Amino acid sequence: MNRETLDQWCERGILYLLLAVLIYGPLATGAVRTPDFLVIQGLILGIMLLWGLRVWLKPKPQILWPPVCWAVLAFTVYAVVRYFTSELEYPARKECGEVLLYAFLFLAILSNLHRQEHIQWIMVVLVFLGMGIAGYAIYQFATGSDQVWMFTTPYKKRGTGTYISPNNLAGFLEMVLPLALATVLVSRAKPVLKVFVGYAALVILGGLAVSLSRGGWLATGIAMLALFAVLLRHRSYRLSAAALLVLFLIGGAVLIPKAGFLKKRVQEITAHDRLNDSARFDLWEPAYRLWQESPWWGIGPNHYDYRFRVYRPQLEQQQPDRVHNDYLNTLTDWGVAGLALVLSAVALLGWGVMKTWSSVRGNSADLGGGKSNKFAVVLGASLGLVAILIHSFLDFNMHIPANATVAITLMAILASTVRFATSDYWLSLRPGSKITLTCVLLLGLTVLGWHEVQAAREYQRLAKAERAPAGSAAKIAALESAFEVEPKNFATAYALGEAWRARSWQGNTDYEDDARKAMEWFERSMKMNPYNGYGFLRYGMCLDWIGRSDESWPYYDRAVELDPNGYYTAAHVGWHYVQTGNLAAARTWFERSKRLQWNDNQIADSYLPIVNQRLLQQAGAVGGVAK
Repeated sequence: MNRETLDQWCERGILYLLLAVLIYGPLATGAVRTPDFLVIQGLILGIMLLWGLRVWLKPKPQILWPPVCWAVLAFTVYAVVRYFTSELEYPARKECGEVLLYAFLFLAILSNLHRQEHIQWIMVVLVFLGMGIAGYAIYQFATGSDQVWMFTTPYKKRGTGTYISPNNLAGFLEMVLPLALATVLVSRAKPVLKVFVGYAALVILGGLAVSLSRGGWLATGIAMLALFAVLLRHRSYRLSAAALLVLFLIGGAVLIPKAGFLKKRVQEITAHDRLNDSARFDLWEPAYRLWQESPWWGIGPNHYDYRFRVYRPQLEQQQPDRVHNDYLNTLTDWGVAGLALVLSAVALLGWGVMKTWSSVRGNSADLGGGKSNKFAVVLGASLGLVAILIHSFLDFNMHIPANATVAITLMAILASTVRFATSDYWLSLRPGSKITLTCVLLLGLTVLGWHEVQAAREYQRLAKAERAPAGSAAKIAALESAFEVEPKNFATAYALGEAWRARSWQGNTDYEDDARKAMEWFERSMKMNPYNGYGFLRYGMCLDWIGRSDESWPYYDRAVELDPNGYYTAAHVGWHYVQTGNLAAARTWFERSKRLQWNDNQIADSYLPIVNQRLLQQAGAVGGVAK
């Protein structure tokens, strides 16, 4: 087998691996779970390896390097630097690893999958994958099912497809729908394929409707308006675009008044006489206040969730994970510098589209009546990215690996179309640059490969610990093994403290020794993550448990400073006052906890009646003595 044949197989291998990434991620609930993300990462590592082989198999290798690549490179370098200066190492490393992975994926697609047949394969696979997932969402909505494979989604009476969240489903479908419509209206595809793609577009539109994602509706609506605005100005596409627009208007006029669930979903925006959107706005203020702590560089990659509690609004008692606004999330975690680099990449990508636009638009004199596959690619990918960029103001789809890889693929495809306008951005690789690129790929494979192995080993041990009973020797052993693999994970240290505390709470003769071991692990956790108030709570509880309550209050006080509006924290402070016999103070804290979280508040629900009863008994006893 000669080098040319080997190179062709490597090229096909890159295409097949990318298609596997694009298919597996959405089907695996968005690849948000660790094992699913590791599959995605492994596939991308395979792409990087095959790219490295192609560099040496081709006699005159080239890479495509439009201006957007400089912004991607700059943000990647910034991410690495910011990781080394981050306060919380473990979450920052995970975020930096994702940035590196996506940067390599973008550059690999750009330089290896720019042929028309490659792009057509990617578009068709995404469209029909979207149709299948949207069909599943419609089934869920029609039957009232809350099952996603073997999982149960908390979003009742909403279609989620193969995602857990309907907003993430909408993020995926809104990127795919413009690809389908551009193929039908603009491309030179065969009539049979256009019929099937048109049917897929209708199913995808139905999936977007039953997701009940208002952000998805808004983003899709704007993208569709842009589609019709572009096509109605072009004589070659005006008739078909006008016909589709009329069809949409008639369908909307007939169906929307009959769809009570759509009207109800829109009305929820102003429920309770306030502007509301599933508490999203309640998460923006803490993000803004955190950003003010470090405006230029941000608080640290992936730090928002761990720093959130100190500014927690009273109405939000859950952990948010992200800001529910990708731009504000980037500003908070990465600062003005990071957001500026991200926006510069978007701007340079848009500049490339403008540069390419006139070269791909076609005209009525062209063979095929002005139809153009190139124009279909540029139009569909552009509007898909416009949709996800708009939706990113209200959600965090770019932190869902499946949606992020689709968006990055569309970005790479769009960036590659600049070659239709000019050949200035092709760079020939000389021996020195081939060695440099190979070294960069090998370094990336080494770093990300090590992260892949470590994350897999850690996950295996943590999963084993999760299955073991609380406080059991098996649970402790599994957690200690996980901590040996990843000694920077403060969550594992905290879990070990919890395991030893649960063991101590069983009341064995050595309960004091177990409590001290728990305190050692809680202390480790607090040192690695000084913003987790729960570590301070548990340390104080252990002091109370072994009869050292006179030492415990500073830890409760620190926990309250770190989470002043947390119902869980308030309930534990109430528990502390029960141990010290200050029932009046205990009642005050339990009542505050109940005000913050009325339902599903087990600690306050259990202790508040007991405290009230004892206070009444004390009052009765005092009254009897007075008589």
